[in-house]
Amino acid sequence: MFGRWFGNKAATGAARGNALAGLVVPDSAGVLSCRVLDPVNEPVVRAEFVLTDRSGRKVVGGETDPYGNVLATVPAGEYRLAVTAEGFTPFHGAATVGEGAHASLGDVTLQVSAPPQLPEPGDWEIEPMHSQIGFTARHIGMARIHGRFNTFAGAVRIADRMEDSAMHVIIDAASIDTNVQMRDDHLRSSDFLDVGRYPTLEFYSDRFVHRGGTRWGVSGALTLHGVSRTVTLDTQYLGLGNGMEGESRAACRATTQLHREDFTLTWQTMLARGIAVVGPSISIEMDVQIVPKG
Repeated sequence: MFGRWFGNKAATGAARGNALAGLVVPDSAGVLSCRVLDPVNEPVVRAEFVLTDRSGRKVVGGETDPYGNVLATVPAGEYRLAVTAEGFTPFHGAATVGEGAHASLGDVTLQVSAPPQLPEPGDWEIEPMHSQIGFTARHIGMARIHGRFNTFAGAVRIADRMEDSAMHVIIDAASIDTNVQMRDDHLRSSDFLDVGRYPTLEFYSDRFVHRGGTRWGVSGALTLHGVSRTVTLDTQYLGLGNGMEGESRAACRATTQLHREDFTLTWQTMLARGIAVVGPSISIEMDVQIVPKG
């Protein structure tokens, strides 16, 4: 029972179990726990876990704590636990949680996964039909507006050593699309992108940095609205595959955050209650597939 598990304040006083003595567990529920470790028995911090019931519905999810622990209070029943972490193979396990009971999976050791195969050295290009460059901006302090650029092209030179690779992307500024014609016309005007003077956005990379597992940082110069600034794309490499005609394809996802004032995009209107119509930062999200050039 929980009294024995958490430890009663007795003669021993500050037993370790007393740290959980304040945990409130309903009569119909129990607790599931485990500790997530790497192959050298170090805790895996911020590993993602999802607990699902017998019908496959998510009951609870989250991340491991700084000590690699998972601790969840759930209704009594049978569950499946999935644990994933960057650079490791996923773990899947089953547990039955009884009423007023503690179900422990003990130490869960994640095994290091083999890194995905990198693209072959040579010249590749972005395949626009299966790629997207999108963005999200805050509107009136609470809502989010989503948009994309419909016309873009890009070339990637994969070097023998991936860290020496390079990328150049050019975007047609006038192809901005938020699905509202009046808003898009305003974004193309001199208040924002000023596409008459600055018809393109361009990104030239100067560094590919491996951050472990499938994560890379791609840094370079972004030229927007006539201003160049260094930005870093937080990139997840998704691996190699083959298209409908057997052609090689590589895919990745990338995100970054831009601050409008860094690129002199300073137009703003305030609502009567002092809230800005447009937020100061823009989130960029990209899904990219590349194919061998030619």
